[in-house]
Amino acid sequence: MKPELSVIIVNYNGLKYLKGCFDSLYKTLHGIAYEIIVIDNKSGDGSCGYIRENYPDIKLIESPDNLGFGKGNNEAVKHAQGNYLLLINNDTIVLDSLTPVLNYIKADDTIGVLTIKMLNADKEYTISTGKFPDFSAMLRLKNLSKTGRDIETGHFSKEAYEVDWLSGSFLLMPKKVYDAVGGFDEDYFMYVEDIDLSRRIYYKGYRRVFLSKYSYIHFVGFNKARNPLLIQGFKRYIKKHYTGITAIKLKFALTINALVKRLKSTFKLD
Repeated sequence: MKPELSVIIVNYNGLKYLKGCFDSLYKTLHGIAYEIIVIDNKSGDGSCGYIRENYPDIKLIESPDNLGFGKGNNEAVKHAQGNYLLLINNDTIVLDSLTPVLNYIKADDTIGVLTIKMLNADKEYTISTGKFPDFSAMLRLKNLSKTGRDIETGHFSKEAYEVDWLSGSFLLMPKKVYDAVGGFDEDYFMYVEDIDLSRRIYYKGYRRVFLSKYSYIHFVGFNKARNPLLIQGFKRYIKKHYTGITAIKLKFALTINALVKRLKSTFKLD
């Protein structure tokens, strides 16, 4: 039977998370015709051997190089047979049935991509959506997540919210939309590629939606040590999507942001 949903997972040294992730998918995908495709970015922790031995039904692609997040997803999607894609991180556990989530996007062809509620390792609500970058967001990256009281506080008054961008840790979308925008921009190695993807989906006229009733756990999240990659990603994003005075203002704000972060790190203020 041809799968309706292709689950795409990029793995890099994520062995300790794989069992929890896979087992949760088997449980929450019950009733859906699906396939799971893992692309391994040259892990050195035995991930590939573990998958081959314990999950022989999973399609495993072993990359000879670390392709990064965006390019890894793009390579894996080339093997996908489903009409819908679920791009999900390896360090996740899905908590609720994905049947109603898939049905939700199938019933509305104006939706280009959707996500569900993200929890941290302590099962506390964590913001995973936001607004497209503006001056205040580039000056203070926390402002990227200012999308309204419900989403900021986690106290939801409705099931669905339209937002600008969605975290790349859980993205459900029609494959035709992914193909239409050309997948991830491979010039981003890690970070900001999900905001860029959401932006290009927006350009195509599709909505980006957050569903509040369904949840998944995301263990790792952002590490402050990776701030340089984040800053680099936003530099590319600004160059790609803005021109003129707007681009100049955003670059200036990002420069101030990076300077403040360096000072805090130097003087151990953060």
